[in-house]
Amino acid sequence: MNFVPFSPLLQLLLALGLGLIVGSERGWREREGQSGSRIAGIRTFALISLAGCLSGLLVDNLGPWVVAVSGLGVAMQLAVAHWLDTRADHDYGLTTVVAALVTWILGLAVTQGLETEAVAAAVVTAVVLHLKERMHQWLTLLNADEFRAILQILVVSLVLLPILPNEKMGPWGALNPYAIWWMVVLIAGLSLGGYFALRLIGPDKGIMVTSLFGGLASSTATTLSLARLNAAFNRPRLLAAGILVACAIMYPRMLVVVAVVNPALLPQLWLPLGAMGLASGLLALTLWRRGSSVSQGELGAKPFQLWPAVQFGLMIAGILLLSNAITHWFGEEGLWLVALAAGLADVDAITLSLSRMALGSIQGQTAVNGIVLAALSNTAVKGCLALYAGGLALGRYVWLGLGSALLVGALLLALL
Repeated sequence: MNFVPFSPLLQLLLALGLGLIVGSERGWREREGQSGSRIAGIRTFALISLAGCLSGLLVDNLGPWVVAVSGLGVAMQLAVAHWLDTRADHDYGLTTVVAALVTWILGLAVTQGLETEAVAAAVVTAVVLHLKERMHQWLTLLNADEFRAILQILVVSLVLLPILPNEKMGPWGALNPYAIWWMVVLIAGLSLGGYFALRLIGPDKGIMVTSLFGGLASSTATTLSLARLNAAFNRPRLLAAGILVACAIMYPRMLVVVAVVNPALLPQLWLPLGAMGLASGLLALTLWRRGSSVSQGELGAKPFQLWPAVQFGLMIAGILLLSNAITHWFGEEGLWLVALAAGLADVDAITLSLSRMALGSIQGQTAVNGIVLAALSNTAVKGCLALYAGGLALGRYVWLGLGSALLVGALLLALL
């Protein structure tokens, strides 16, 4: 949202402020240099921003050529100043020159109704300039595999994801390419985030941080991501604890969805879902305490592998086809079977749907049973994923927690 339209005088004052923001960082960085020894300082940046703003204000009276002449003049002066500076101290860095050109554009942007964007860009520019040493240090800490993994994540998320159609396709409209690939991006991002969390803050805290945030996004994706780490990290108890934490978060997350859509269902749902979450969480705490006492091994995992993430996306697509096929074949009469099938892939969608349907089209007890069944089937799927991706050593610990959750949930469902 933009600010209220500014008068020309206020636009000039804003442009001056933007130049001061960027220029103050440049002036602070070169504060120990002699006056006149730097290409541009705080005053020069303020004037450059004013030049861009004045160019935009004069367009209506003098034509668009004034912007071109102004920009070219600023660029030529900066080029000459940089050439003279390199001859004196052989410093070929272009950061200050580029920052000055950006500042001129910021001043021009103020006159185009982009006041909010210009302010945000000025602050970001100053932050990026100030983080020079820290950013260089980050790059030196990355090895080739880690840097390649970051680039791959950027490709799959910022290049491929936006171009995929965000619409229902295939049989029964079950497949949404954008949504499916988003799950691939999610599992890849969780894998990379978990890797760096383990490396930067250690396994104990790193796994818990990944589990907590991953469980809020997708406990299924978090389960697969952590389970794959076991082959290289060999900390089954600790990784199982992280998986169980992510799984335990799913149940209160479902209760939040119900509370927003149809709070009348909460009195019947809080006990089975809460008990399942408690069963998983208690064993997670036990495993975390025991797993933390084990000596740490070397982290030999690769930071990111695309094919396992793609396999997860294909699995999600297959489950979506199955659940939509069951819905198409059985309809509302097989609502419980539909809930079981839908829970194989995701609990949020079926929880939301049944909560809405219970407002009028189905009985509340039917919705409650369906939501609990979806939680049970999703829990079983995550146990199978942990066993498949993490092996027996990890899977047995995960199944201790998830098996307890399944037993408690099934028992309470029978008593509802």
